[in-house]
Amino acid sequence: MSEPCDLSATEARRLIGIKVLSPVELLNSCLRRIATTNPALNAMVSIDEEAAQQAARDAEQAVIDATPLGLLHGLPLGVEDLQATGGLKTTWGALLYKDHIPDQDEDGVANLRNEGAIILSKTNTSEFGAGANTKNLVYGATGNPFDPVKTCGSSSGGSAAALASGQVPLATGSDYGGGLRTPAAFCGIVGFRPSPGLVPDTGRTALISPFAVNGPMARTVRDAHLLLKAQIDIDKRDPFSSDDAMGLPEQLSGVDLGLLRVAFSADLGCAPVDTGIRKVFAERIKAFGGIFGEAGETTPDFGAHIHEVFETLRGIDFLAAHGVQLEKHKDLLGSNIIDDTERGMQLTARDVALAYAEQSHIMRRFSDFFDDFDVLICPAAAVSPFPHEQLSVSEINGETMPTSMRWLAICYASTTALACVATLPCGLDHQGMPFGIQVIGPNGADALVLEVACAVEQVLAVNETTMRAVPDFVKLSATQAGW
Repeated sequence: MSEPCDLSATEARRLIGIKVLSPVELLNSCLRRIATTNPALNAMVSIDEEAAQQAARDAEQAVIDATPLGLLHGLPLGVEDLQATGGLKTTWGALLYKDHIPDQDEDGVANLRNEGAIILSKTNTSEFGAGANTKNLVYGATGNPFDPVKTCGSSSGGSAAALASGQVPLATGSDYGGGLRTPAAFCGIVGFRPSPGLVPDTGRTALISPFAVNGPMARTVRDAHLLLKAQIDIDKRDPFSSDDAMGLPEQLSGVDLGLLRVAFSADLGCAPVDTGIRKVFAERIKAFGGIFGEAGETTPDFGAHIHEVFETLRGIDFLAAHGVQLEKHKDLLGSNIIDDTERGMQLTARDVALAYAEQSHIMRRFSDFFDDFDVLICPAAAVSPFPHEQLSVSEINGETMPTSMRWLAICYASTTALACVATLPCGLDHQGMPFGIQVIGPNGADALVLEVACAVEQVLAVNETTMRAVPDFVKLSATQAGW
């Protein structure tokens, strides 16, 4: 590689451990890439270079002194601006917190720092993670590394853009209705949505709701697995945390794809999907679908009310998280937070009860589906990346989207079923932008999904049509911010 920042995280960590690569050298390479690409992207929004440099020097000395090294020792990390970082500004993309500097790391970030990660920066997000376009009233929009006037998705768009452009080897993300999966697809990188509780999150306003999860983002599946190993923990303050979290393999070896039973679905039977994306997905299935032992086009039964269920339960979560803010500080909130919270205020107890009951049925049917299949593969986004001036997708194939979230059904259907999902880059779409696929398994199948994703990634990497695309760094460096 011409620059250390372009190394995979696993390779960089290996080289650090054998004293071939200095953490200081790696950090400086990342800082140079940030300097040349971030003006066009606005992916990194709060950087503490001085603290990072000191951490890198300390990491280098630890290697010299033969001190036991953590999983992420010496690796620069981007932390999504939805996670609190001690001494580093954390805004949640909200004007309410535009100057907020936490006294300490939240537990999930502290775990990564304890494993040797160098907390370099915060990555941009949407306001409180809402919506699917990384754009907020504090920092503005983040551009897509393949075309900076287009969106990188959200909520973890800053992390995805930073990874795709080589600004950091690892970054954290979060997922509710596709928060890390859509950005991974739009930017051509890897994202993993773990089963609820695998990565404990004690900061959720409504701990009883398992839809929101934190997870790893990286450029390869093995890199995502490396970060995930540092993220997993047991913390009973998250009621979904359990000993199952310790079942993740130490290393990914991949699986024999010829033994797998795989289901393909272009739309999960319920999601609006652009005809161009459908065509690309069909072409990609034709290109690599033959690697599996058994494969067929079918879908789980998400039922007739999947959209109402998701929107209702999401409305409850927004009301719990932002109801007081809406009452006291509406003038400081963006339209996504206002609209989604007000929708929650309109729900009745009957609406909520029916949604909870139907969500239980959806999860059970979804789990039963995997009696006959090992994994389910579908597109990771319903459309190609669109201009970030556009807050959401208003229509697909001439059909008006009834809510700002409907175009994300290709992701939120599996959220409702409490699935675990890996998003993989799979070449470029019909618009010349990154195209991604989801490898989906039932709740608790994290190890299998990661192993399958790792094996599939290796197959995709040897085909020019399906390999991970890389942005034009020269062009990107010459591009100036246009917003």
